[in-house]
This record gives sequence, structure tokens and C-alpha cells, in this order.
Amino acid sequence: MPAGKYTLDLTHASIVWKVSHFGLSNYVARFTDFDAIIEFNPNNIEKSKVTASINPMSVQTAYPNAEEKDFDNILATDKGWFNAKAFPRIEFQSTSINMLTDDTAKMSGNLVFLGVSKAVELDVTINGAMPSQPFSRKPTMGFSASTVIKRSDWGLDKYLPHIGDDVEVMIEGEFSKGPDD
Repeated sequence: MPAGKYTLDLTHASIVWKVSHFGLSNYVARFTDFDAIIEFNPNNIEKSKVTASINPMSVQTAYPNAEEKDFDNILATDKGWFNAKAFPRIEFQSTSINMLTDDTAKMSGNLVFLGVSKAVELDVTINGAMPSQPFSRKPTMGFSASTVIKRSDWGLDKYLPHIGDDVEVMIEGEFSKGPDD
């Protein structure tokens, strides 16, 4: 794959998270507005860089009648939850990538959430890469990543322990290189 900047194809990407609800089930939600860029170094993949940004106002839940109760907006704006009015972005910047096999890696980075920056580590799977994706005709690569964070580490402790502290985050993404990158 050629070196350079690869941008996220939001049509083929998702950020889904789940958290325990009273230990009875895992509540699942997603973000729909986010972006990420990979500065890809094919000569030394471990020197590649990843940055990402999430709009917390884009949280979507499967809460019944969420529109009527405005649940997604409450979750996004409430000071005890995502507090998006005060903190309109969730940011990630990689600090290292450690290749474990040809298609798996550990990526470390800083996650800035609710104004607090903490180190996180993601398990990354390289799903594949194409020098010319059949539809876009651009170099394209795809990844899956996951991590578990403790929400209380960022000060989000509303309803602990009834709503779990561990939040599993699952990420899917395809990235393509532009003609000028």
C-alpha cells in the first residue's frame, strides 16, 4: 500500500459500545458522527499515526421511544453523561503501534473524554488492503479495533455500580487514500 494520508469512509465505519445494565444485560449504543485519519508508513507500519474525533451529540441508543423522551439528547448533553455542550469532541491520538503478527497489532494512544486525557490500548485487526478498491479505484484498507475502558477514569461515574464501569468499545473502519495524498 502506498504511503500517505488515508481518510475514513464513514459509509463503511462504526463505533459501537456496550456497558452492563445492573449485571442483567449489556446496553448497546453507537456514535454516528466521527472521523479518523491514518498517516500510513508502509516501510515501518509501527511509525504510522492515527487520529480520531467523535461528536458525542451523535450518540444513538435503542431506547424505546427515544425521540419522544429525547433520551439520546439527554445522554449527549447531561452533565452526568457525555456533557457535549461543555466537551463537544471526544478525541484520540495514537502514540505507538506494536505489530504482533502480519494482521494484528496493539495500538496505544491518548483518549481525551470529558476534558480528561488518559492512555488507552486497542486491539487492532487488519482486515485487508487493496491497492485499488473495485468501486472507488483508490488504495483502501480496513480495520477492526476494540478496547475496554473504565468510564470512571474520565469522571463519568453516574449510576455506578448499577450501570457498569467497564465499557467495551468496538470500531470498524475502511480508509482510502485520496489522489493527492
